[in-house]
Amino acid sequence: MIYKFRIILDIEDDVFRDIEISKHDTLEDFQNAIVQAFGFDGGEMASFYLSNDSWEQGEEYPLFDVGESEIPLQLMADTQIDDVVEKEHDRLIFIYDFLSMWTFLVELMQISEAESIVLYPRLIFSHGIIPEEAPEKFFETDFNESNEDFDDFGMDEDDLDNLDFDINLN
Repeated sequence: MIYKFRIILDIEDDVFRDIEISKHDTLEDFQNAIVQAFGFDGGEMASFYLSNDSWEQGEEYPLFDVGESEIPLQLMADTQIDDVVEKEHDRLIFIYDFLSMWTFLVELMQISEAESIVLYPRLIFSHGIIPEEAPEKFFETDFNESNEDFDDFGMDEDDLDNLDFDINLN
């Protein structure tokens, strides 16, 4: 079986690529196809993340294990695509180059039979031009930046002066 994915660069302009790939290929094979389709050199760290209908980031599948996690991670090279996506509209998030944070929204659009004369993976459609630099990411938080209340701790702003600890700035 062949999976047809739409990979959308997470920016305001419409920039996306459609790629067909065997469901038995690895996430590393898929990562290589995405990197080539968008014209990157392929020398940066990357990860896939499971996602839901709201594009929330879930379990990570990194290109390499950098040893920062207490739990061993399932690597891209050890994971077949059909181990993480199995039905149309399943979603992944792909992040390439953790310094620039190129972020892509990946959705399985169609499942079909392989054509015997076609080599997979293959880029089947390309739309839009990737910008020179990754767009800035703005992260939302639930933290009240005005410091007006500290309800989570049963405190208010004046209580900070009465905490019993020494500040040690080394």
